Amino acid sequence: MVSRVLQTIPGLRFSISYTTRAPRGAERDGVEYFFVDESRFQSLIRNDELLEWAEVHGHFYGTSQRHVDDMLRQGEDVILDIDVQGAGIIRRKRPDAVSVFILPPSFEVLRERLLARSLDAGFVIEKRLKIAREEIRHYKEYEYLIINKDLDSSVLELESIIRGARCRMEARSESARSILATFGGMDAEDP
Repeated sequence: MVSRVLQTIPGLRFSISYTTRAPRGAERDGVEYFFVDESRFQSLIRNDELLEWAEVHGHFYGTSQRHVDDMLRQGEDVILDIDVQGAGIIRRKRPDAVSVFILPPSFEVLRERLLARSLDAGFVIEKRLKIAREEIRHYKEYEYLIINKDLDSSVLELESIIRGARCRMEARSESARSILATFGGMDAEDP
């Protein structure tokens, strides 16, 4: 879903996370994740280089603070694909962030999707399903909820959320001030 939205919305970038897990399938270092060993990951934590981090499925995952801030300074919006622990940290550290929970239509559908991916062993899939049962309890903590029944519809919903967030007053206030200046400013009397 995220890869499709990245293709359709200009000015949107993906934050590549660090992880201590091994690549799955055709994943490449620096594309889907930055694959590092646990020692390097612990160094990132000690040096306060991570915006958020968590241990998930027995591996560490984290978001580079510098990478996100660099993209934001360039005027890009940044999308993160993170778990509920990381999302909670982001909401506390960056209250202006927009949070979206993506919920599968049912437990059975999630199981089928994980099996169809053929990326994990059976015991790993069972562990992921157990964690999913715990994580879905947090959906009310998010601003938006997408029920991912159909990929095309879910992509459109995510695009709509991103486009709507770009129109929030706080996101457009600087542009509005520039426009108001062309009218003589906020305190202008009859032009």
